[in-house]
Amino acid sequence: MSKPTAIILGAAVWPGGVPSPTLRLRAEHGARLYLDGRVSGIIASGGMGVHPPAEAAAIRDICINLGVPEQAIQLEDRSTTTSRNLAFSQPMLPDPTGPVVIVTDLYHLPRAHLVARRLGMRATGAHPGLKGRSPWRLLKMSLRELVALAWYLIRPQR
Repeated sequence: MSKPTAIILGAAVWPGGVPSPTLRLRAEHGARLYLDGRVSGIIASGGMGVHPPAEAAAIRDICINLGVPEQAIQLEDRSTTTSRNLAFSQPMLPDPTGPVVIVTDLYHLPRAHLVARRLGMRATGAHPGLKGRSPWRLLKMSLRELVALAWYLIRPQR
C-alpha cells in the first residue's frame, strides 16, 4: 500500500504575514510527518484570509524552512472553509479516494473526518498535540467545533 499524502489545513495569518501559532504548529507537524517518512507528500491547503499571504503559502514556507523539498509540496490556495480545504485538495491527490492524513488540531479532527468521509476519502488524522496551548483557548475552540460539527451533521450534503 502506498504512503498517504498529508493535507495540512490552514489557519490564520497575522499582520505582516506572520503565521498564527495554530498555523505554525500544524505546518511543523506536517513537515515532521514528511521528514519521518510517514507521508509521501504534502498538500498545503488554505486561501487568503484577512492578511497575506495565503495560508497555503505560509504552510509551504514553514515546511521548506524545516527541510521539506519544495517539489514535495502542492498548494491549494483557494479554500476558506474546512469543506473547501478538502474538496479543493482532493483532485490534487495521487488517488482521489485516499489515503490521506489530515493535519489539523485535535478539536478540529472530527469535523474534518466527517467532511473527508462525505467526499469518499480514506482519511486518518494527525495533530500537533496540546502542549503549550492555553486551556481557555482550547475550551473555546472545542465548543466552537461542537457547534460546527452539529451543523455539518444536520445540513444536507452537497
